[in-house]
Amino acid sequence: MKALLCTLAVLCSIRCFGAQVESSGVPNVLLIYADDLGYGDVSCYNPERGKIPTPHIDQLAARGMRFTDAHSSSGVCSPSRYTLLTGRYHWRSRLQRGIVGLWGPPLIPAERLTLAGLTAGSGFQSACIGKWHLGWDWPIPDDLRPYFATTGYGGRKDLTATDEHRGAWRKVFSQPIPGGPTAVGFDAYFGTDVPNWPPYCFIRDDQTVGIPTTFADPSLFGKNQASQQGPALEGWTLEPILPELTLQAEKFINQQKNGNSPWFLYLSLTSPHTPLSVNSPWKGRSGLNPYADFVMETDAMIGRVLQALEESGEANDTLVIFTSDNGCAPYIGVEDLEKAGHYPSGPFRGYKADAWEGGHRVPFIVSWPGVVKSGSECDELVHHADIFATMAAILGRDLPVDAAEDSFNILPLLKGQPVTIRETSVSCSINGVPSFRLGPWKYIPAPGSGGWGRGGDQSHPVQLYNLELDPSESQNMAAEEPERLDTMKQAFERIILQGRSNPGPPVRNDVDVIRYP
Repeated sequence: MKALLCTLAVLCSIRCFGAQVESSGVPNVLLIYADDLGYGDVSCYNPERGKIPTPHIDQLAARGMRFTDAHSSSGVCSPSRYTLLTGRYHWRSRLQRGIVGLWGPPLIPAERLTLAGLTAGSGFQSACIGKWHLGWDWPIPDDLRPYFATTGYGGRKDLTATDEHRGAWRKVFSQPIPGGPTAVGFDAYFGTDVPNWPPYCFIRDDQTVGIPTTFADPSLFGKNQASQQGPALEGWTLEPILPELTLQAEKFINQQKNGNSPWFLYLSLTSPHTPLSVNSPWKGRSGLNPYADFVMETDAMIGRVLQALEESGEANDTLVIFTSDNGCAPYIGVEDLEKAGHYPSGPFRGYKADAWEGGHRVPFIVSWPGVVKSGSECDELVHHADIFATMAAILGRDLPVDAAEDSFNILPLLKGQPVTIRETSVSCSINGVPSFRLGPWKYIPAPGSGGWGRGGDQSHPVQLYNLELDPSESQNMAAEEPERLDTMKQAFERIILQGRSNPGPPVRNDVDVIRYP
């Protein structure tokens, strides 16, 4: 009898642990978005081919669910950010290739529903902290544009700000800058729009914190540091950016702990993307290179934010999502990292900008006490776009037909249900070349990476891989599987023409979508 009671107790505990008693209230949402962090840069994703310790991200995974087949919308940042916040593939917008350029206009129109607008409709307080890179309506009149031109990549020692420069900058940066985060639903914003581009200052809500008066110092433009020289605050340096964003996130969480409303924090980190502005306590800590040091510092800053959440008493009522906008950039010394035994893309081929898996297969971790089982893993296909429909389901909100057209509700997966939510997904290279998933099969309508990666099977104009059998994309099956290839082409074309990939009536794309090859 004693043995039977013990067995029943164990079975009961296993059943309760697996099901996880659901939270009765609406959770806060903390969305942490790393920049250029590769799938294999997180140690729990890459135990055999990784050398960078990431204890705080690993601990988050131990408390929640780790997805192994999660994807961003692109191998570069602006398009991925668009999809994350709108639940819609970026290639349905004007951004068919590349990123939002310097002083570029907003990519997200004010009428498009975003995650911030969705949560605002349910009474959330929201903030975006960190990198934006989705464009603003910079109030730069045509006659002053010459004073905002840059000299391209790199820093020049002979650049001097004239009285005319300072006058133009004062006129523009004294005004509100429309079209940013607060124009698309966020209550507040603090960050650097793009840390390696001007203006070299922080922006709070819709105005710069201070007025730039000089060109950014040439010392900021070494290898893997800032890129385009332009208006800056006097004495601006790069190292304080990540710690300041961390501090602002801690402040936001602390300010919300006594409030009556749930909150949504989109913490869009500027790291470990260049500039590799590693602070002195972390320099050399990895024993690998500055990028690896910066990954370690980024992990530590995430640890600080998660600690602030714990100390606020809100951790058990907060849904935490951690992911990255795309893969690791190849120019930060990946060859040296690989020689040292660290592979930033893990077992996958390619890096940032590529249509190959290393460009857009990213770490994706979800923690939600009482709902998501601790230490769980999911190998189902998911996409950044899915955060939108999942949040709508959590909030009990019906979405308009013209919102989140490519988002699927993955709440059943978070609850541990063994179901397939999405059959297809699309992720593109920097040049716009798409990779189309249909189950385990992947179709790339180009012979190479579509981005910066070299190589590829040039004997066939397109690529077809079975990722279940060939995750490293080493065997192009296009010639052997012509019928399957044709099926995938037709399925992709239907998704383009429908204006959506989830169930619902057809809607219009913003532009005529470019077809490849």
